[in-house]
Amino acid sequence: MNLTRLTFHGFKTAVAAVVLLGTTSLAYAEEKGCWAEFFDESQYAGKHFRLEGPAKLVNLHNVQGENWDLRIDSLKVGSKAKVTVFENFNFKLTLKEMAKYPELLRSLGLTEKDAMEDSELIFEANAMIHDLSDFNFHDKVRSLKVECEQ
Repeated sequence: MNLTRLTFHGFKTAVAAVVLLGTTSLAYAEEKGCWAEFFDESQYAGKHFRLEGPAKLVNLHNVQGENWDLRIDSLKVGSKAKVTVFENFNFKLTLKEMAKYPELLRSLGLTEKDAMEDSELIFEANAMIHDLSDFNFHDKVRSLKVECEQ
């Protein structure tokens, strides 16, 4: 919480909080450290949105009034947050589930290693990911979670 001291005719008054059109929740999230910021361009550029945790978005069709489906290219993670991004809606790990059926994978020309990759990425506290293409995840995010760590 931000503290501001005011002086009025020699008397000091402590003001417990300053509320300025939405900045209180942002300050609280930074104080907590449980937040993530997502950008539609690499190097933390372009349009972006900030999500305070804990939060689960089963899809990204309407995030703060915009469609973010398949748009996230870079992200920053707060000091007490963990972010998991998924390439499928509803946190589904479709290929990972297919790993339970090796015959099906072989028929599709995939290996178990292929099935275990590219379904989700997990980023720990203070992560700064300048480009998701470094993880072969460029424009693949369709759902995500921001979890708070103690």
